[in-house]
Amino acid sequence: MDALVSSIGQIAITVADLPRAVAFYRDALGLQYLFEASGMAFFNCGAVRLMLTSTPTPQGNSILYYKTEDIQATADALQERGTTCESKPHFVAKMSDHDLWMAFFRDTDGNLFGLMSEVG
Repeated sequence: MDALVSSIGQIAITVADLPRAVAFYRDALGLQYLFEASGMAFFNCGAVRLMLTSTPTPQGNSILYYKTEDIQATADALQERGTTCESKPHFVAKMSDHDLWMAFFRDTDGNLFGLMSEVG
């Protein structure tokens, strides 16, 4: 059977304060801001587009994992920008060709997100 879908094209996150969230994802995470329309903001995140949508009562979200080359430098930069760290960079697993490292943070609406790095 052929797959009907091949990859994630867009991920939506609900936020309480759209301007605050836009500033966080643009300025703290450094994602490329694309545009805003009808209470939504869009960012380029590699091959996936990230959509923030405003609602008075944000709902729970899936955890997004952002790839980074240097997890420690990225974690340090996020903390310098005031981002809440839940779990500092740490070794997770030894893979056949790399070590997997992760760290976890929260955005301005309390959504948990992860950093992941494949260290050669």
